Amino acid sequence: MDTVLLSVFRTVAHLGSITAAARRLRFTQSAVSRQIAALESELGTRVFDRLPRGVSLTEEGRALLPHADAILDRLDTARRDVDDLRVLNAGRLRVGAFPTAVAALVPRALARFRDTYPEVALDLVEGLTPTLLERLAAGTVDVAVVSESPTGPIDPARFAPHRLLDERLLVAVARDHRLARRRTVRLAELAADAFIAGSADAERTLLRASLPSGFQPRIDIVAADWTGKLGCVAAGLGVALVPALAIRSTPADVALLRLHRDDEPIRRIYAATLAGRSRSAAVTRFLPLLTAAVDPAWGR
Repeated sequence: MDTVLLSVFRTVAHLGSITAAARRLRFTQSAVSRQIAALESELGTRVFDRLPRGVSLTEEGRALLPHADAILDRLDTARRDVDDLRVLNAGRLRVGAFPTAVAALVPRALARFRDTYPEVALDLVEGLTPTLLERLAAGTVDVAVVSESPTGPIDPARFAPHRLLDERLLVAVARDHRLARRRTVRLAELAADAFIAGSADAERTLLRASLPSGFQPRIDIVAADWTGKLGCVAAGLGVALVPALAIRSTPADVALLRLHRDDEPIRRIYAATLAGRSRSAAVTRFLPLLTAAVDPAWGR
């Protein structure tokens, strides 16, 4: 049933006059009469009795009116709900990010988003890149801030990557390390040092992907989180590769060194969405805020 016909019917019923309804709807009187006639033809019965002064609902018209009110009110609610999502007066933004991106980059963007769109609920999920991409594919996050996989680039057939930065990786050493006073070092100068890693297997893969070919770091100690890694570095048990996104958590008894440009590892950081899918208004507004939150000091 045409909702325009229902809307005209409801207006005539509430005003009790085709003439008054025409003025309210900004239609001609004959146009309103034609639409009422079309509705009656579709229903196979009259919904109004035409009186010398106005109209009166028939029994069938009285039965139809509450249904017309309910249908049109529900459509109005649907339009408002959709419009609220479009202009971000409602809705939810679900963001996934790897741990060091949660240290500064993503919170900066989320804070700006919340200030601008306070009616949108925010969810933040922390995880490793493979898990975040699985969650993105499953629809449990709307956008995932990820690093390029050590085993290969992000699959463009499944994910649409929005490049944020090429992240610089630094070397953390103890303050009393022989190279601690240097600003820049070569990898060859660290060949004798053990590296503190987060995982004996995954971190080896990460190091191999991040460091130039031919350099084989020795991993003696595995520490699961950054507090443990940097604690081991401060104690002189080894050195660690530190993403620039994580430098704000570096303790005072650890020095961060730049690697020579020819040796400098780079990690590509992306905001990924699902390929071939329309982005929600919230994701569309959030992506530029992520880009704006990037500190130039984090990149090459």
